[in-house]
This record gives sequence, structure tokens and C-alpha cells, in this order.
Amino acid sequence: MEVRALQMQKPARRRSSIQIIADILRLGEAGKTQIMYAANMSYQQLHKYIDVMLKLRLVDKEMTDNRLVVYRATQKGIRLLRNIDTVQEILDGKAPIDLWHQYDTPQTIAQERTSV
Repeated sequence: MEVRALQMQKPARRRSSIQIIADILRLGEAGKTQIMYAANMSYQQLHKYIDVMLKLRLVDKEMTDNRLVVYRATQKGIRLLRNIDTVQEILDGKAPIDLWHQYDTPQTIAQERTSV
């Protein structure tokens, strides 16, 4: 019976790049090992994402007093994380109705794009 229950479970869905970036940004500040474990990724994946996030200025690379490298979410990264969370809330049906009407006009959308 246990085998049958296991077969009926849906396979785990792979995370999107956006979800992985959000997981990294949620840490705020962390070293490579912390990021790898918290975001559940390999060393190769970590370098790929950190390189992209550094180029996009979503995180900064900093040296601590004891010569350890940490990555810290930038203001741009924090804004992106808020946007990702908002979109996820909308898709999950958890966002307030007012949020749906925030982007009613093309002008509002254009203003949002220029403020980022």
C-alpha cells in the first residue's frame, strides 16, 4: 500500500530561475555555502546565478572583517523580490483586489517601468 501511495504522488516541480533568484535574495546577506544550502543548489549553479545577479546589480559582493566574502541584496534586488512576491500572490489568488487595478492604464505601466 505504501508503494502505491508513492506512485500516486506527483513528481516535484523544478524551480524556475526567478524562484531561485528570489530564494537567494530572501537571504539578504550570506556567504556561498549559506546560499548553496538555503537555495538548495550545486556549486556550479551557485556561480551561474551569482554571476548573473552581480551583473544585474541585484547583489553586491563584499568582504567582511575576517576576510570572508558575502553577497548582499541591493535595493534593486529587494525591489525585484517584492515584485516577484506580488506576482506570486496574484497568481495564487492572495493579492487584494486593489492590486489588480493598479496597472489599469498604459500610462501607469510606463511610469512603473521608468521608476525601476
